[in-house]
Amino acid sequence: MSLVENRCVLRKWKKNKASISRRRPAARGTLGTGGLWTAWTDLCAARLLPRIYAETRRPVARPKFRPTPHKWEDNAITASWLGHSTVLLNFYGVTILTDPVLLRRVGANLRIGTVGPKRMIEAALTVRQLPPIDLVLLSHAHMDHLDLPTLKRLLASPQVVTARATGDILRRTHLRNITELGWGEQGVMHTANGGVQIQAFEVKHWGARWKGDTYRGYNGYVVSREGKKIIFGGDTAWSDTFRPLRSRGPFELAIMPIGAYKPWVCSHCTPEESLRMADQAGGKFFLPIHHRTFSLGQEGPVEPMERLEAVVEKGRLALRDVGETFSVS
Repeated sequence: MSLVENRCVLRKWKKNKASISRRRPAARGTLGTGGLWTAWTDLCAARLLPRIYAETRRPVARPKFRPTPHKWEDNAITASWLGHSTVLLNFYGVTILTDPVLLRRVGANLRIGTVGPKRMIEAALTVRQLPPIDLVLLSHAHMDHLDLPTLKRLLASPQVVTARATGDILRRTHLRNITELGWGEQGVMHTANGGVQIQAFEVKHWGARWKGDTYRGYNGYVVSREGKKIIFGGDTAWSDTFRPLRSRGPFELAIMPIGAYKPWVCSHCTPEESLRMADQAGGKFFLPIHHRTFSLGQEGPVEPMERLEAVVEKGRLALRDVGETFSVS
């Protein structure tokens, strides 16, 4: 689904078209919350500055938990949610980081700094506290998933798997070992700690980073190593594309988004839909992401987890809070 085909965005655009034409946007970017950031959402220029000022005064909470990846064993799949869609994984000795976003704000990188939402809760680890990363998985180009300030700070030069037509964005970083995958494509990434197979699959989202680059891809991923498999759902609305994954399973873990569905349900799934997609794919344990970290939807920071806990089976939820750690052999 391209940006132009996103009906939710178009409805919002038509509603605000007259007022937008009389205003000059503060920035021409997208955050991936289901509509174009600032000018194309209700965060238009007239409302952006007061919100930024209010957020500047708001404190950022500290997570209750801090992972200790240097103590993790290499004979299991161990995962810690660092916030938003960023998960640190030790996959049988290979260290993987998904959609790294670890700084205080996310959004458009302007001369005055990053202009966009401020974290509600700190990342569970800073960039300097990360272990050496073997592989970075990037689901799509939205600024709350492909965060250049964080990527520029990563130590060494890990391998990167990203969506189709997004590798050019990374030219402004030191990352050079980049593999683009389209839906159905796969590859084996050879790292110093062993190989890991990555296969991209279709999700229901969109990939544009700016107004005109509607050609960019957006992926979910199946990650395989040592005969074990997990799903990284990236960012998606409800989709039947998870059902065919069942034949490739079983999957030890499904990392799935559960937030920013109000009013962006055409681009983001509800907690119930997210769990249903994981069920269709055959995911054993469920790790929820894309909630509580930034104020991207109108549902607030608490509702997504409350709704998920009301429907998920006992013992299946891998973790609940930022910084918690889960492990499965």
